Amino acid sequence: MTTSRRYNRLLSRRPVASSVPARQATMQTMHSRQNTFEPDSHVPLYQQIKEALRSGILDGKYPPHSRMPSESELQGMFEVSRITIRQALGDLQKEGLIFKVHGKGSFVSQPKAVQNITSLQGFAEAMANAGHEIVNRVVSFNFVPANPEVAAMLRLDEGATVAEIHRVRLLNREPTSYEITFLPEALGKKLVRADLAARDIFLILENDCGIALGSADLSITAIPGRPPITRALEIKRDAPVLRVERLTYDSNSHPIDFEYLYFKGDTFQYRLRVERKRPAKVRNRALR
Repeated sequence: MTTSRRYNRLLSRRPVASSVPARQATMQTMHSRQNTFEPDSHVPLYQQIKEALRSGILDGKYPPHSRMPSESELQGMFEVSRITIRQALGDLQKEGLIFKVHGKGSFVSQPKAVQNITSLQGFAEAMANAGHEIVNRVVSFNFVPANPEVAAMLRLDEGATVAEIHRVRLLNREPTSYEITFLPEALGKKLVRADLAARDIFLILENDCGIALGSADLSITAIPGRPPITRALEIKRDAPVLRVERLTYDSNSHPIDFEYLYFKGDTFQYRLRVERKRPAKVRNRALR
């Protein structure tokens, strides 16, 4: 049996199904992957194996939390050394695609949605651009007195009336974040009839209220989850959540939106790219 056929037999393992269409789909998948592994290629073997397994994870052949083939199975399937297999699995683990359980093997990780925070975007806006389905569940919309922290953030008098909006954000139909948004009363009244179940508040402020957004300050902290957030996110009490405090300003640097965003730690991550700035003296020396 050739290496690629052995690989495809392993990659296409599924629970037994009796439908002919399912078997035909599996055969088509196997046929499309026959050329993914090339022992004579200039690309290192471990990298080819990693990419083949990575494709299997991303296209759903290995669903989240399912067990990956063992090292010995992969070793026999590809006819390579165990070191090569470990390199491939090690890279997949570094990418966060799999995790290892001592004595049990490697398992597929729950995929995380990623939002780049180098640009100011609403959650739905960012996730839709990445191809995710977003649904909002409005928990409450009330006008309340501003507590000291909210008043300071929005530059209001303590006790001034603000809109307080609670929403659960569902990513691909799974609860992913719990949002608590505070807005000055005047802005809040403009959002009373807005479709908060389908739209980002950022887009409503820009398109419906004519406010040009400028920038935002973010603070990110990991904390133990507490009700009602844990209930809404369907996680255990004290399970870790990522809390983001975000204060958004308009183009004139006036604070208009203060939020607490709580994300399930295993389904979401913020990502940013930073550049190193060299001191002027170092740059001048480099030019000489």
